[in-house]
Amino acid sequence: MKVRKIVMASVGLALCASALAQPYPTRPIRLIVPYPPGGATDIIARGIAEKVGQTIGQPVVVDNRGGGGQIIGTDLVAKAAPNGYTILLPSVTHSINPGLQPKLPYDTIRDFAPITLVASGATVLVVHPSVPARSTKELIALAKARPGQLIYGSSGNGSGGHLATELFKAMTDTEITHVPYKGNGPATIDLLAGQVNLMFTSPLPMLPHIKSGKLRALATTGTQRSSAMPDLPTIAEAGLAGYEATLWYGIVAPAGTPEPIIALLHKHLVAALRQPDMKERFGPLGLDIVASTPHEFLTHIQRETTKWTKVIRQSDIRPD
Repeated sequence: MKVRKIVMASVGLALCASALAQPYPTRPIRLIVPYPPGGATDIIARGIAEKVGQTIGQPVVVDNRGGGGQIIGTDLVAKAAPNGYTILLPSVTHSINPGLQPKLPYDTIRDFAPITLVASGATVLVVHPSVPARSTKELIALAKARPGQLIYGSSGNGSGGHLATELFKAMTDTEITHVPYKGNGPATIDLLAGQVNLMFTSPLPMLPHIKSGKLRALATTGTQRSSAMPDLPTIAEAGLAGYEATLWYGIVAPAGTPEPIIALLHKHLVAALRQPDMKERFGPLGLDIVASTPHEFLTHIQRETTKWTKVIRQSDIRPD
């Protein structure tokens, strides 16, 4: 590991001198998406790639490398040359994996250079109408009165919905039984049928069911109200101070990428994100654009990694 760090540092210094001596970029930039095509991460990546490619002087090519819970694509970038031509669009899973996967082939913090936190969005707490709770406080009281009797679904062990509920349980000292599914679709089907009582999940697929009365939304999980569901209080507003569980997406490069290249990528990414039509593109996904500084994004990753590792260990969560 020490030898690798020395080599990477030497490569970084050499590339930094080169970056100052010649223009960047001189060929296409590859944006790795560690998920298959079609999901939210892929949609975000293609919107960014289109905009940045128009201004930076070279195409930004989206390369989907799904598998392994984001690990395969992330490892590819961790081991790529730190020259600005291979970058990654990780999601919140980037900060979950260190606690969930004991033998990651990379270090989430040390092996990457953060560029910007692209966007974040809240999940929503929904219950089946048969659940006699119309607020977060009432749900907490119900869970305390019926320990272990309420059942929640998730898209799998270690998923965002699983961890959001375990954080809720820990902060409220309640016992709610977990049923993991192979994906959000099957979990939603059983929630609609009343086989499970509640879920923490992405708001957009739930909106039609909430509007039809098939599900009841109690609160969202961000620090501020969701733009997708502005009439709903946050869980913190509803009485559980300090609760937060958000989805997020960002851009990172391999560690050792020269600072001038990071600065240039940051400049073009932020300019792209601030274009008016990007808000329209992200809004239907339930996401708010952030466009942070590299340092702010690093702090965010560190904070999220610490939080979710603690939840995983306390709840003894193991991957499927």
